[in-house]
Amino acid sequence: MFTEHLWPGMEKWLLVTVLGLEMVVGVVGNSLVLLVKVMCRGQFCCRYWFPFISLTLSDLGCSVLIISGSMLAILTGGQRSPWCEVVSLLKFAFITSSIGSIAVLCVQRLIGMAFRGSALFVVMVTACLVSWVTGAVFGSIPVVYAWIRYDPAEMLCAVFWEGSYSDMSVYILCAFSICIFLPFLLVFGCLVLSATGCGSSGNSDEEADLSEVAPLLVASYTICYTPFVVSELILLGRMDLSPAPDWLRTLSSVMSYLDCGLNPLIYCTHQSFREAGLALLWTKRKPMSEPVLTAVIKH
Repeated sequence: MFTEHLWPGMEKWLLVTVLGLEMVVGVVGNSLVLLVKVMCRGQFCCRYWFPFISLTLSDLGCSVLIISGSMLAILTGGQRSPWCEVVSLLKFAFITSSIGSIAVLCVQRLIGMAFRGSALFVVMVTACLVSWVTGAVFGSIPVVYAWIRYDPAEMLCAVFWEGSYSDMSVYILCAFSICIFLPFLLVFGCLVLSATGCGSSGNSDEEADLSEVAPLLVASYTICYTPFVVSELILLGRMDLSPAPDWLRTLSSVMSYLDCGLNPLIYCTHQSFREAGLALLWTKRKPMSEPVLTAVIKH
């Protein structure tokens, strides 16, 4: 059972500060990324733009809705219905859509330009949308069965188990197998094949593409979501349905939020994308056009 407690003053304001920084970086960074991707598409090479857009929207939504909700929960002492259920549903949808978008990106890099076409584009768009829908479906199951309760350690509403161990184990195994482990295995397989020279991602004409940051995106996602996965596995291994330690659940929330702000920084490691962003931010607008002599009339 989750421990009901209020954060002490120092820990409370430390967490509020950390979450505030993560929210600002996530909102500003992902908003700028969307602007660069939309307004400066001709200034950098991005052959596989849809999974990038999907991932950025997921990070932006998490920064605006989930992180801000956690900050308010710390300050007010909890979350109330129906926002409590909405936050729980959206967080799982954002987690699933993020790894799903990265998996689509890795598959597109492996397939390469030789297989690019309208049919493949439709398939990849459908795959990204399926990851969103799948996350929403698995996130809505605890809401329908009233398994949602505010967890002070996670700083948001989460799944609370007080029923049978079999229900909990079936849900966690199905949700993680379909939404996280399967896409992660696909990502890992694509990266291994790319590293061994299979596919088209190793060609020289691909090196300038924005998709070359995919391994960094995978590494960031893996590191940031490891505490979340570990905490769920600990719950799965305890027959008495007792959750993971409070500090681990708090760390899992802070680290998962951190991933939303790291992704824009990862995009900026790509030189062409970084230059396009700097040009958008710092290049002054052209002044009003000066009068141009178009004709000379002799009197």
